[in-house]
Amino acid sequence: MSQQQAARSTTAGATDATAATPPGAGMAADIADQPEAFARLAETQSGAIADIAAEIARERPRFVMFTARGTSDHAALYAAYLTEIRLGIPAGLASPSAITVYGARPDLSEALVVGVSQSGGSPDIAEVLRVASESGARTLAVTNNPESPLAKQAGLNIDVSAGHEKAVAATKTYTAELLALFMLIEGIRAGDGKLAGDEAAAVAALPELARTVLADETPVQLAARYRFAERLVTTGRGYAYPTARETALKLMETSYLSALSFSGADLLHGPLAMADPDIPVLAIVGDGPGGNAMRDVIGRLGERRADVVSIGASDVEGAPIRIPVPAVDERLAPMLDILPLQRLALALALNRGENPDAPRGLRKVTETL
Repeated sequence: MSQQQAARSTTAGATDATAATPPGAGMAADIADQPEAFARLAETQSGAIADIAAEIARERPRFVMFTARGTSDHAALYAAYLTEIRLGIPAGLASPSAITVYGARPDLSEALVVGVSQSGGSPDIAEVLRVASESGARTLAVTNNPESPLAKQAGLNIDVSAGHEKAVAATKTYTAELLALFMLIEGIRAGDGKLAGDEAAAVAALPELARTVLADETPVQLAARYRFAERLVTTGRGYAYPTARETALKLMETSYLSALSFSGADLLHGPLAMADPDIPVLAIVGDGPGGNAMRDVIGRLGERRADVVSIGASDVEGAPIRIPVPAVDERLAPMLDILPLQRLALALALNRGENPDAPRGLRKVTETL
């Protein structure tokens, strides 16, 4: 066989292989693997996370700064809420460009700087950790790749053990990051790195709860309803706000839908004016303080006759449609609330004739400076 014939044969084989894989099969497999990913993380990494948490607890940082991009930025936002609420330590999200583009060298002594990245391959996140270490900060990487540049740059490293992700859009790596950060921060709070009995039991229950959530077909039904939507709004407060942001990102990158995300409080400060029956609103409304704060927001949206879908364990007045999720501690709810919304993004993309496994113009590892 000539080189030209071999090239044609190889190309044809690759094309046949691609054609044999249905659109969205990779993302569907990643979503379905999340119950096992929860179990795998708890089983294989709980000891290592507890050791890191205990070490950090002994040092007691005065400030915690998280640095991340994309989906991991939403996991970092969740961790910032958890840090301030549970540890009483000020926390924030870094602007990597302040360091990488403008050359800033902030004083991060006595701080814990945490880089969160599925791939650990973006140079700007690693550079933030390098600069932070030089200024005297303790650095920690939370990644799905313990051999990545970010993990090697950090003084400490947590492997979220999500396994290989088939689709470009992150799903199981996101929820694994959430769980790893929960275990870390609650371990720091405990002092010895170990979860309290009720928290350990809640983590052990996550896989079965996740299977229950993933078995519900409401997201698929909603995808048909919103197939021709041009815009969509997501909203939540507290621990649910990162879920709202992650949902908007998933819809944008898989369905190319213009999705805007607001905290419930910010929604009332102006964006509420755009609400009308033609713009669907996905509202994450749990049973804790954040969910209670959202109920007035839902009422205001109802006054605008907005098309509101709530995601939560109980019905909410003003939201005629609900995506059901189990009632769990508000700290753990983001790990379950996002699951049906990932399925909605997948189903909506397929309904619109797109392939969510390979969004146009995107790659699995995005390198920025």
